[in-house]
Amino acid sequence: MSERYQVPPGVEIATQWAWRLLVIGAAGLAGIWLLRYFSEISVPIAVALLGTALTVDAVNWLQARGLPRLLSTFIVVIFMLVAFFGMLALVGQQLSTQATELRGNVVDGITQVQDWAETGPLDLSDSQIKDWVDSAKDSIASSDTTLLSRAGAVGTTVTHVVAGFFIALFASFFFLYDGNRIWSWVVALFPRAARDQVDSSGHTAWISLTAFVRATVLVAFTDAVGIAVGAWLLGVPLTFAIGVLVFLGAFIPIIGALLSGMVAVLVALVAQGPWTALFMLIIVVAVQQVESHVLQPFLMGRLVRVHPLAIILAIGAGVTVAGIVGALIAVPLAACLNGVVRHLVSSAREYQDEPEPDTPFEPPEPLGR
Repeated sequence: MSERYQVPPGVEIATQWAWRLLVIGAAGLAGIWLLRYFSEISVPIAVALLGTALTVDAVNWLQARGLPRLLSTFIVVIFMLVAFFGMLALVGQQLSTQATELRGNVVDGITQVQDWAETGPLDLSDSQIKDWVDSAKDSIASSDTTLLSRAGAVGTTVTHVVAGFFIALFASFFFLYDGNRIWSWVVALFPRAARDQVDSSGHTAWISLTAFVRATVLVAFTDAVGIAVGAWLLGVPLTFAIGVLVFLGAFIPIIGALLSGMVAVLVALVAQGPWTALFMLIIVVAVQQVESHVLQPFLMGRLVRVHPLAIILAIGAGVTVAGIVGALIAVPLAACLNGVVRHLVSSAREYQDEPEPDTPFEPPEPLGR
């Protein structure tokens, strides 16, 4: 008997793909929602993983020299804290000593802009400029409530940052000290048949993450030194602060160091004028070209092979989900996923290509009489 309703094969295949994609999308959205809901925990844990990938070899090196694992971990964590707070102290000291000079340059720059607005192609009158300044003052004066609410939001954010800092600190310590046991416990949560694949995929992801973080640190350091030295040669103030900003911004590939380098151009424009800003822009672009065409291919190599389009899409998705922190974490996550997918595909291909074991020929049983 023929079927009453016949579904074309193309529609059947499309519906099968559709409901599977819907389930995958729903699971992805649920995972993103959970990460955002527990962002006060998930973000510090992600930062701790990045720090662990950067410093775990130092702990292993100290342990190989005869120090206990616990003492080696303490030494590395204390060194990280000293480096972090020392960098912040140097930036704060430079800001405090050069802020007065920079403030005067800003005032002079505003005066020059006002003169240009009056005598340049805009041909604005004193009354128009005065009206704009008065409206800006009125806006600032009428936003007391907004400023108070923003101050409260800043206070809440600072509290979250402090809490996240200590979570990341303690997580980094235990990842460095007892990371193998923690990973073994995670693998044991999976079904027994999948544990080998989970364990090998995790090690592949860790290798990709370690290579990515170390290469990114070297690239960021090179960007920071190049742009900071260029700013120092041009006489731009706040050179160390600019270098630190470029170093942190370079952890967002492709766009991070460029955007932070634009801050150096703006400081040069305010402090030294347009010609110095132009030379500063040339230095920033030159450093970026060296990074893109020499450092990135040489340091990343084939181990962390992520297409630039995938990096841009990952950064956009990270910004959409979690802002600046999402942009910071998105690219290492994409590198890990890329390594895991390549590993699983390679494992599946090897399994398919593996020849079946030869079985000896057995003659058939003789027929009974």
